Amino acid sequence: MSEYLTSEIEFDFEEHKQKTILEYLQLQPQYEAFSSSLKSILEHCLEQSGVYYHSIEARAKSIQSVGEKAARPSKSDPNRPRYTEPLKEITDLAGVRIITFFTSTLQQVDEIIKREFVVLERSDKSELLDEKLGYLSIHYLVTLNHNRNNLLEYSRFNQLIAEIQVRTILQHAWAEIEHDIQYKSEVAITKSIRRRFTDLAGLLEIADREFQSIQEEDEKSRNESRANVREGRLAEVEITPDALKEYLNKKFGIDGRMTDFSYRYFASHLIEMGFSDFKQIDDCINGLDSISISRTIWGQRQGQLSRFEDALLTGMGENFKRLHPYAQRENREEWYSFWDSRFKKLEEAGIEIGNYDPNVS
Repeated sequence: MSEYLTSEIEFDFEEHKQKTILEYLQLQPQYEAFSSSLKSILEHCLEQSGVYYHSIEARAKSIQSVGEKAARPSKSDPNRPRYTEPLKEITDLAGVRIITFFTSTLQQVDEIIKREFVVLERSDKSELLDEKLGYLSIHYLVTLNHNRNNLLEYSRFNQLIAEIQVRTILQHAWAEIEHDIQYKSEVAITKSIRRRFTDLAGLLEIADREFQSIQEEDEKSRNESRANVREGRLAEVEITPDALKEYLNKKFGIDGRMTDFSYRYFASHLIEMGFSDFKQIDDCINGLDSISISRTIWGQRQGQLSRFEDALLTGMGENFKRLHPYAQRENREEWYSFWDSRFKKLEEAGIEIGNYDPNVS
């Protein structure tokens, strides 16, 4: 009779939830510090390894989320909790999410995680064949390795477990939207919607592969352009920031002060002026002494891009004024006056000014 009564007593899920919340209130600051430290470690390691990624997010699980998770019933016995000791069994109290641009980066991140942490579990959610089909993400359960645990700054995190999620930006978009709709539905979403999510996941997987393919083709094109510049096949090289940097490094010498933005900005000007390949650029400035021109105009040798611009101005003459994008601005007269002052200095120094036009060459 007593066994029968015991089995009929309903489990108090609310009490279980509130007890877990009270305990977690004391622990949450530690998990916040833990997740923040993991983020810092990963940011440093990714930067040191030259891994290009979109973002890293870190968080400690919210009080509400922990309470809700503690109150979930067991799948096998709805009258029992899924977690009898929630704060020991819930493994994502500290979490970090790494979002990459390309699928190839996932493998690079994988190697760093395995090198820097003790990986207790690794699961690829894209391999699941249940209701989560299409949820593309790799999850790791990790602890700090022995070397870090021995350091004073990390010793307080000894034995703490964190979850690290790694996914591409397209996978992240899918997962976030799916989670939002699932959450708002409160109950399981319909088979029709689930099927559409699965179909969309397939399309995004194709898109991820295409982005990866485009990235690889772009890198191949960059390498070919650099090789063509180095070997003098300039007519085969289109105007791009990367190729411009390679060309100027060869023509005028490397200048570490130049930024990628500067090359992008200048390459766009060249295209607007009508240049389509580096053979045209080379023809325009061929035979010009950029150092002498720079000293004539400015009184001293200028940086790489400045010397290049002055060489273009010298080689193009009035066509530089006519074709330059600044000639379309409202303050064009100010620019005309500025360029004319440079022409005057060149003429006074006896430097011949050309009339190269890339649109008729």
